[in-house]
Amino acid sequence: MQDAVTFDPRPADVPSSTEAPEAAAAAKAKREFNKLQKRLRRQVGNAIIDFDMIREGDKVMVCLSGGKDSYTMLEILRSLQRNAPVNFSLVAVNLDQKQPGFPEHVLPEYLDGIGVDYHILERDTYSVVKEKTPEGKTTCALCSRLRRGSLYGYAEEIGATKIALGHHREDILETLFLNMFFGGSLKSMPPKLLSDDGRNIVIRPLAYCREADIAEFSRRMAFPIIPCNLCGSQPNLQRQVVKEMLAEWEAKHPGRLESMFKAVTNVAPSQLADRELFDFAGLEEKQAKMQADRIDLHNE
Repeated sequence: MQDAVTFDPRPADVPSSTEAPEAAAAAKAKREFNKLQKRLRRQVGNAIIDFDMIREGDKVMVCLSGGKDSYTMLEILRSLQRNAPVNFSLVAVNLDQKQPGFPEHVLPEYLDGIGVDYHILERDTYSVVKEKTPEGKTTCALCSRLRRGSLYGYAEEIGATKIALGHHREDILETLFLNMFFGGSLKSMPPKLLSDDGRNIVIRPLAYCREADIAEFSRRMAFPIIPCNLCGSQPNLQRQVVKEMLAEWEAKHPGRLESMFKAVTNVAPSQLADRELFDFAGLEEKQAKMQADRIDLHNE
């Protein structure tokens, strides 16, 4: 009697039962990554459209720090560039601030590998910040001013028409609360900004993007992250305190950050108290005109 033959109905390329869980997990991870990438592309695309960030022929200078946000911004802009309705060019610029131990080879190797045009701008702002900042004080304000001045000037040198910064939704909300708590003003980081001297237009393509999504995208893309050892390790940064506050609010009340960001885009000047933004002194005249118009309409 011949041995019984067991028929396996699965195609040859179907994994065995021991392999199936791993293959299924890999397939699920790939689907989730594709969804994440599409979400970021959609959000960046919507921000660009809503604020008219990029126009035909623009040369966009992408400020690349070596952090998760700027890497993600560059990658998503490259992806959108391939089928955008307008033609624009990208050039990555890194400001080497001469921080001790800064790995100068990382960004050039990465950018050469993906074929992106780039420049490394060398400015020893680190020494200036350390010299000018009193012991125990945070370096952020001075460092930011020096970095911004260097990048703005360089954008003109290379003929860039837009300067792209990697600030995301949480950055915008944190800045809003920092200005409210410590600056006495109701302002934040606009998605599009004309510099004070009128020479540069700054855009923030990640304005609609969640930091958690950016962090996950960066992890999955395995970007060569360069940590900032100038300001990132400073204790008691007010921005970090605000960041933790917002995270706690979001954990207790999911969706709160989304609602708060919507508020930034839905301002009612008449319901605030800025006398330059709204004509409170003219309300009586406005009331009289509305009353007169109502009477005229009733008499017709």
